[in-house]
Amino acid sequence: MGRHRYRIEPRLYAVGSPGPDSPVLVTANYKMTFDALRKELGGQNAWILVLETGGINVWCAAGKGTFGTEEVARRVKTTRLAEVVNHRRLILPQLGAPGVAAHRVREECGFSVVYGPVRAQDIPRFLTERMKTTPEMRRVVFPVSERLALAPVELAGFLRPTGWAFLALFLLAGIGPWVFSPSASWHRGLGASGVWLAGILCGAVITPVLLPWIPGRAFSAKGGLVGGCFAACIAAFFWEALGVFQGMALLVALPVISSFAAMNFTGATPFTSPSGVEKEMRRAIPLQAAAVVLAVTLWVGSTFAG
Repeated sequence: MGRHRYRIEPRLYAVGSPGPDSPVLVTANYKMTFDALRKELGGQNAWILVLETGGINVWCAAGKGTFGTEEVARRVKTTRLAEVVNHRRLILPQLGAPGVAAHRVREECGFSVVYGPVRAQDIPRFLTERMKTTPEMRRVVFPVSERLALAPVELAGFLRPTGWAFLALFLLAGIGPWVFSPSASWHRGLGASGVWLAGILCGAVITPVLLPWIPGRAFSAKGGLVGGCFAACIAAFFWEALGVFQGMALLVALPVISSFAAMNFTGATPFTSPSGVEKEMRRAIPLQAAAVVLAVTLWVGSTFAG
C-alpha cells in the first residue's frame, strides 16, 4: 500500500567503506529495490548510484523510459562520479537494459556499462568472479511463490475501486418495480458484492498462481476463463434461487471482473511486454465494458422480470 510513494532521493550512496576503485552499481529510487540491493551488498565496499525513476522499480522504469540512457548520464554528471572513482565503469541490472543504450552512455558521460545479473542475490558472486555471469544469473524465473507474493500488491490496488463498486452495487440493488427498496438494496447488494470479490479473487490471485497452465496468451482471456469456471460452478448450485436473469448476470459479471483483474497483473510479470500490454488493452477493454453493461442490465432487469 502506498508503494508509489515508497522512494528515496536519487544520488550516490556508499555501502561499507568504498574507495576510488570500488564498483558502482546503478539502481532505481524505488526503496524496496534499493533495499534489496543494499542487503545483498552486506560486507562489500561499493557505491550505489540511484536514478530518478519516479519511485518505480528497474524493469518497469526501463519499459517506461525513466530508467534510461539520459538519466544514467545525467546522474553520473550531477553526482560528479568521475571525481569519486578512478575507473569508468557502471554496473547496471540486466533488467534495466531495455531502457539503456550502453554506447550512448559512454558518449555522454564517459562511463562504460556492464550488465550484472537478474537478481540482487547473485551480485556478490558476480563481483567476486570479476564481473562474469553464468547462464543461471541471466535467466528470469517466475515460480508460483513469486507470483503468489505479488497477489497482496494486486489486491491492495483494488481497495479503493472496491469501495466505489460496493456503493454502486448497493444503490443499484435497491432499484425495482417498487422504485427503491432498502431491504432489496441490502440483500441483493450483498450477493452482488460477493460476485465482485469472487471476481477479484479469481483474477488477482487464482489466475497468477495458475498462470502457466491456463490456456491462451492474453491475460484478459486467462482471467476470463478462470472467472467463467468459477461462475459456472456457483450457477450450477444456485441456479434455481438465482433465476434466469440473475444467473445470466452472474455468468457475465464474474468472468469480466476476473478478466480485468488478471489483465492488471500484466505489469508484474515477465510474460508480457509494454507493446503487448497496450495491444491487449485496446482489444479487451471495450469488450469488458460492454459485458459490464450487459451484466448490470440483466441484474437490474431481473427484479422487473420477476
